[in-house]
Amino acid sequence: MRLVIALLISMSAAFSTSPAGAQSDFYTPTTAEIAGGRPGTVIRTETLNGTPEGATAYRMLYRSLGLDGKPIAVSGVAIVPSGPVPPGGRPIVAWAHPTTGVQPQCGPSRAGDIFQSIQGLRAMIARGYIVAATDYPGLGAPGTHPYLVGESEGRSVIDSVRAARQLAGASAGRRFAVWGHSQGGHAALFTGILAKRLAPELNLVGVAAAAPATELGPLLADDIDTDGGRNLTAMTLWSWTRVYKAPLTKIIYEQAIPVVDTLAADCIESLPDILSRLRPTKALERKFLIDEDFAARQPWHSLLDRNSPGLVPRGIPVFLAQGTEDTLVRPQVTRNYADKLCAAGSAVRFEALQGVGHLPAAQDSAAAAVDWMEQRFKGAPPPSDCTPLK
Repeated sequence: MRLVIALLISMSAAFSTSPAGAQSDFYTPTTAEIAGGRPGTVIRTETLNGTPEGATAYRMLYRSLGLDGKPIAVSGVAIVPSGPVPPGGRPIVAWAHPTTGVQPQCGPSRAGDIFQSIQGLRAMIARGYIVAATDYPGLGAPGTHPYLVGESEGRSVIDSVRAARQLAGASAGRRFAVWGHSQGGHAALFTGILAKRLAPELNLVGVAAAAPATELGPLLADDIDTDGGRNLTAMTLWSWTRVYKAPLTKIIYEQAIPVVDTLAADCIESLPDILSRLRPTKALERKFLIDEDFAARQPWHSLLDRNSPGLVPRGIPVFLAQGTEDTLVRPQVTRNYADKLCAAGSAVRFEALQGVGHLPAAQDSAAAAVDWMEQRFKGAPPPSDCTPLK
């Protein structure tokens, strides 16, 4: 049982002792509110309690675009430091969170431990950075969460930066970096890929990712025999069936569908959440996939390929951290991605975390990531480990 718990915990960067629970009225916009402005404009905000010393935090609801190009509302949190404003405005770090679930109640901004789950937060506040933390679409605000859908994640991260820049007294500049773990590492890489096209008014100075999901096909195939992997696959299939209308009939046994629905209804934020997943997870071990090679079949093959991040543009430096004992995101897969970036001429800082698994990867690399981002904001030449990687 301890192994099962460890595998489930490894899908989230942190968990609290109390379930998520902010009031729903804040998260439910009217049609007019959603349609009333450009992506990144704020619908409403409210001040949060319990903010780390030296900062003020706001829960925010802001406008973005869905995969169909129609306006949607996305929720999140922005933390604004006090102190003097530097020339050009305060830099922004966009935090992209790891897996918390696939339904609205699982948005991190609804949880009581949001400030503990943002890795490196106090160090970023101390350096005078605004931290913008999106929930992603369908987490927090109503809708279906496009889990591990790169364009959706990247767009919501970019629009969270735009929203944070509108906060009264934030004095935000145009420079930002993005920092994420696991699903959030996936989101961070897609932010790097999309930023120039979607937000030419902003200046992305660097992408930092810990244990990012890169090759989605191998990720699901490699992990299907583990409890964590079955959870990850179940949530992906549940989400993509709704987002892409991809059929499940030849992929999942009929008896397993209610189990997948049960897992999709639960968040991965608290210890009770994790314990509640044990029974349905064991049920998937007995009967789940009809075809474990579904990643090679259409439309799943194309969808997995589409949502595996390509190369971040060469002019944007990248920081990658990877635990050598990670059993969810395989270390060699992350190294392969780093090699591809290096071959394309990118400056890549690669932090190998010796003896570290998936869960603590962001926590253990946060200090190095924040230091690396600080140098990017200062305009220092980016370091590169590409020669040793080759």
